[in-house]
Amino acid sequence: MNRGFYTVMAAQFFSSLADNALLIAAIALLMQLQGPAWMTPLLKFFFTVSYVVLAAFVGTFADSMPKGKVMFVTNSVKIVGCALMFFYDYFALLGIDSHEVVLASYAVVGLGAAAYSPAKYGILTEMLPPRQLVVANGWIEGLTVASIIIGTMLGGALITPAVSTLLLSIDVPHIDTGIDTPPEAAILVISLFYLIAAAFNLRIPDTGARYHHQPRNPVVMVRDFVECFITLWRDKLGQISLAVTTLFWGAGATLQFIVLRWAERSLHMPLSQGAILQGIVALGVALGAVLAGRLVPLKNSLHVLPVGVAMGFAVMAMIFVTWLPLVYFLLILVGALAGFFVVPMNALLQHRGHVLLSAGHSIAVQNFNENLNILLMLALYALMIHADFGINAIIVSFGGFVCFTMLMVIRLHKRNQSREDSLHLIGMERR
Repeated sequence: MNRGFYTVMAAQFFSSLADNALLIAAIALLMQLQGPAWMTPLLKFFFTVSYVVLAAFVGTFADSMPKGKVMFVTNSVKIVGCALMFFYDYFALLGIDSHEVVLASYAVVGLGAAAYSPAKYGILTEMLPPRQLVVANGWIEGLTVASIIIGTMLGGALITPAVSTLLLSIDVPHIDTGIDTPPEAAILVISLFYLIAAAFNLRIPDTGARYHHQPRNPVVMVRDFVECFITLWRDKLGQISLAVTTLFWGAGATLQFIVLRWAERSLHMPLSQGAILQGIVALGVALGAVLAGRLVPLKNSLHVLPVGVAMGFAVMAMIFVTWLPLVYFLLILVGALAGFFVVPMNALLQHRGHVLLSAGHSIAVQNFNENLNILLMLALYALMIHADFGINAIIVSFGGFVCFTMLMVIRLHKRNQSREDSLHLIGMERR
């Protein structure tokens, strides 16, 4: 891998770390403001909305200038969203509900993330040949998941009484910061990691890749996006990899909140300890991602589909486990299975998208599908919480859905192969 690739990884690590730490801090802030339980998953819902609403435009934006510059600008938007969380009291004076301010602030962070993503993944296809994409994705996903682990645990640590008391005891002479609660202190620390990410963004080299003139007419941009959407879903390899990654990200986002509620209801853990369990799942994803990068070449990427079915069964096994060592083992297993089957699918999708479309546009289509599924699954989860479903019923429903969906994807792939050999398209370059 070249030096630029490692700079991209560093920028992605710190930006993603801050995103995940901020989610825990925002949950703590909602709890401090006595928000209802069903509002917690709406944080992720509002974060994700921009990925869907702006899908037709972020690909064009990512391809309109060097990707490193795009990543710097969009990371700056995240900083603005993070800063807005400090002003919930001021907005309350204007008659705006404090809970809504927290949700809207995290939505601004999501706006930055939505525009950041096509550049982050699109630059890989500009820097590297197809044969290195699985390895690169193993590294980038492994590091991203490492940032989820550290970020989630950092967010949990920052809101603990010991750390928050230490942070709040720091006094800046002659300056009244107005920061007087543990979540606010955590958010201030988290903002520093966004600044570190911005510094790395400025060091990302220009790959020299340039695309044809990007349209500025919104109608034309939407039409182009629809054409890209149809092209990728019609492709026999694209539709399989897109279906799998769409399922994975929807399931992964929902699993974050399921684990927190399971930790609270079944294991009797507070938020700070439940966040550690989230990190353990992410550790498993990192292990699976690295193993996939080492063991699964791009040409064999579709061989991992049955692993997704196994992941669904592993999730359902959570209802039988309360002994902590076994809890840790099971959560690592769930994460490892998820990482092992999604990394090859992600690499295959990036490759087909690059061949059929362009780096930014293909990632925008991928983000639209994946995040639309996140919205749907989080909305369904919030409704189940609002209807007072038991956590075991939610876990079984969730795991069963993953199993069933993956079996349908495997069936579709076998039907495609029975009609024509689509596997020979793997590894082909853009014509």
